[in-house]
This record gives sequence, C-alpha cells and structure tokens, in this order.
Amino acid sequence: MKRSFDFNNITDSQVHSKVCLVERDLEPFGHKLLNVSSTFRDLTVELNELAKEVEKADKIAHSSAVNRLELIAEQMKFLQSQACKVVVELHQGLSLNHAACNFKKVPGKTYHLYQRQSGQKYFSMLSPEEWDSRLPHQFLGSFRLENDMTWTPAERIDSRENNLKLASSIINSNLILEDDSCERMILDNK
Repeated sequence: MKRSFDFNNITDSQVHSKVCLVERDLEPFGHKLLNVSSTFRDLTVELNELAKEVEKADKIAHSSAVNRLELIAEQMKFLQSQACKVVVELHQGLSLNHAACNFKKVPGKTYHLYQRQSGQKYFSMLSPEEWDSRLPHQFLGSFRLENDMTWTPAERIDSRENNLKLASSIINSNLILEDDSCERMILDNK
C-alpha cells in the first residue's frame, strides 16, 4: 500500500509539495504489530521537516544539473568554434593546393604565393626579398608545406614548431605513462 501525505492540509505556507512515504507493512516478517498508531507520534512535524529536506535536495539537484549543462554548453560552443576553424583551414589549404606551380612541392619547405594581374595565384620559391628590383606581382604570403600536406602561414611557423616540440616531448616522456590508467587505455586500444 503506497502512502503519501498531502501538505495542502498543513498550515505551514512553506511546505507545498507531496512527500512519498515508505509503504506501511502492518505485519513485518509475518509478525502483527500491536499498536500501529503509537509508532507515529507527531506526524505533522516530522513530515514537514521531511518535505523541507526533499525540497532542499530538489533545489541542489536542479542547481547542479544547470551548472553541468552550462559547462556542456560552453564546451559545445568551443567545439563548434574548433570545427569552424578546421573547415576554414581546409578551404584555405585546398585553395593553396590548387595554386599554379611549376615545380614539385616538398614538405618542410616554405613557398611564396603571388597573384598576377589576371587573378592567377601561383607559388614561387623566391621570397619578396630575393627579387632583384621590385616584385613582378602582388605578394599574398609565405606558407610552409607540412608533412601532413597542410599549409602553415609563415607568421605561425614558430608557434607550430613550439607546439610540435611540446607534443613530441610529451609523447617521448614517461610523464604520462607513469599513470597506470593511461597505460591501460593505450593497451586497450591496441
């Protein structure tokens, strides 16, 4: 038999919800209770306190859920911005891949992008400083071809080098592998 107590009958204005009580068993383990009503002393006060605890727990649970959802929303915005960055870099890379070029491009080398008056973009091995007198065409930028066939703008080469060195030092160090959980994760993925 499921029981609940309706607090609408109680005069305390702060309590306005239902509290679920454990079903009463008049014969626990087959033993009949002698005086069931004596076990429930001041039910109104106890139920009022119970309702306040339930309400407090509900508020804390709600607040916790809102905080976690807010964090997830921030993470989603960050991931969305990262996805946009990847798409922009892809389009820039595709554009650079299709620039005219009369030589074989080698990963690790820096090439210089120019644009003719006709609008044609082309790569040259000569930087703007290496031309004898003045530039023959509009200089658009210098880019290094990476091993993964992506392009790094010259102004970001140092930053990328630092990131690669950091990643390499993390991979080569035993710092991460000292943690057993990381080692187990590596073994599980094999």
